[in-house]
Amino acid sequence: MVRRLLSCVREYKKLSILTFCLMVGEVLIECLIPFITAELVNRMKGDLEISRLLTIGVTLVLMALVSLTCGGLAGYTSAKASEGFAKNLRSDLFDRIQSFSFQNIDRFSSTSLVTRLTTDVANVQMSYMMIIRTAVRSPLMLVFAVIMAFIMGGKLAATFVFVLPAMVIGLIFITRKAMPAFRRVFRKYDKLNESVEENVRGMRVVKGFSREEYEKQKFKKAADDICNDFTKAERIVALNDPLMQICWYFNMVFILTVGSKLIIESRGLDLDVGQISAMLTYGIQVLMSLQMISMIYVIITISLESMRRIHEVLQEQPGLTNPENPVMEVRDGSIDFNNVSFKYSEKSEKFALADVNLHIDSGMTVGIIGGTGSSKSSLVQMIPRLYDTTEGQVLVGGVNVKNYDLVTLRDSVAMVLQKNQLFSGTIKENLRWGNEDATDEELVEACKLAQADEFISSFPKCYDTFIEQGGTNVSGGQKQRLCIARALLKKPKILILDDSTSAVDTRTDAMIRKGMASYIPETTKIIIAQRIASVQEADMIIVMDNGRIVTTGTHKELMESSPIYRETYEQQTSGQNAAVSEPKPAGNVKISAEGAAA
Repeated sequence: MVRRLLSCVREYKKLSILTFCLMVGEVLIECLIPFITAELVNRMKGDLEISRLLTIGVTLVLMALVSLTCGGLAGYTSAKASEGFAKNLRSDLFDRIQSFSFQNIDRFSSTSLVTRLTTDVANVQMSYMMIIRTAVRSPLMLVFAVIMAFIMGGKLAATFVFVLPAMVIGLIFITRKAMPAFRRVFRKYDKLNESVEENVRGMRVVKGFSREEYEKQKFKKAADDICNDFTKAERIVALNDPLMQICWYFNMVFILTVGSKLIIESRGLDLDVGQISAMLTYGIQVLMSLQMISMIYVIITISLESMRRIHEVLQEQPGLTNPENPVMEVRDGSIDFNNVSFKYSEKSEKFALADVNLHIDSGMTVGIIGGTGSSKSSLVQMIPRLYDTTEGQVLVGGVNVKNYDLVTLRDSVAMVLQKNQLFSGTIKENLRWGNEDATDEELVEACKLAQADEFISSFPKCYDTFIEQGGTNVSGGQKQRLCIARALLKKPKILILDDSTSAVDTRTDAMIRKGMASYIPETTKIIIAQRIASVQEADMIIVMDNGRIVTTGTHKELMESSPIYRETYEQQTSGQNAAVSEPKPAGNVKISAEGAAA
């Protein structure tokens, strides 16, 4: 895991090594300064010439400046290296996520992936900066300060025999008590982010059902859980300060008491004031180093959970990969399902699709109807290889989809979903997802065919109108028509409309289908719909139930042979007739197509 994460350092390796070298230089100088200061204090008791005093003083100032420079440069290089490391780590994570199939995405919730890309990467970045800077400085300072203390203080250095074990034992106890709470926190971050994401995405539903207070309480509970765990951990970690204070005061009292006695008894021969001054400084350096080491240990231990979560994503193997010698061209839009069965997880007991056999000629218009949960969407998701079959084969253009280059296959298939996604940017930028080289004239043509040009032209900025994130500033019907226009610009071999006209009226729906027939006549068109009117004129209609194809045929054939299809048709047409016979509302009320779509 560590090796994989460190591979993200890459071009920032030199800065990391430079930080290490600067830290070594800073520590050496800081440990030498008390030694020279002690010599200066001792010599000042005798006849010390002014020139010698100035020389030592200037030397100390220069050493302090060099130490300060090393520390400042180390701060800059460590920040640069850690930020670069985090940038590479985020890029690697995002690249890996982009290679995931739907099956991989199903293993991680979207909120969990966001947390790993943000909070977890920030934790690992902080740990890396601590490792290349503080984790180098503190242990070196501890070792050098203890060595210098024994050189300078002799018997006085015995204080560290008592202080060091007490400090180490105390810090180990504190960190072990705090760690379980820190580990729990990061698992709860996912729940907190999930609550926020659900609330923001479902804001209209929340307000429609007046559930604001419920959502507030749910978020408050998740926030309180994190707060309680952090508070508990921080209370324990806060014991570091009193522990250090006790050790520091014990060290100071011991050095001053025993040192003073040794000076008086030896009359300055075994020990002098300069050594006591140096010992006090080294004592502070030792204790500060120990405290910093404990903090490093806490931060790294916290980050271990984040490292594990990040590594879990980086090690996840994409469920869909290119073959060794992929086919780079899709011949036509013919589709074959040969004994296809599919389930979303290996642990699932039930197949979402079972024993599907189907042939669709290139250029055909195919309608698919069926009740909720009949796996209509699952069927068409096999075609662009969003999922792989569990059993059997799916052929496009006579070639198994697993033999195609993934980009080539998906460039030849366009899907328009019921809840398709628009991205923040202008209408033009969203449309050019279908064809980045499309001219303005081609954009307008596609939008006219998708019945979108009229409402786009009503906007003040027309095609330069900015679409908010998720398309929140357009209606459901407008969003669907923009997505259809985007798919038409792609001019694919296969076009799949997955209930993508559910938010538009029947007249607009019919005009869209007519436009598609004239614009892409050679494209295989698959239309999933709840309304039979949307598929009535298709070359072939597929009736699905419980993950199986019940029957296929034209509208006329199914009316004669399929009770399910006939019953659905009669229910829909009788409902329309009843609606027509209902009395009109009072007043002169006009309902536009746009209003019907909304």
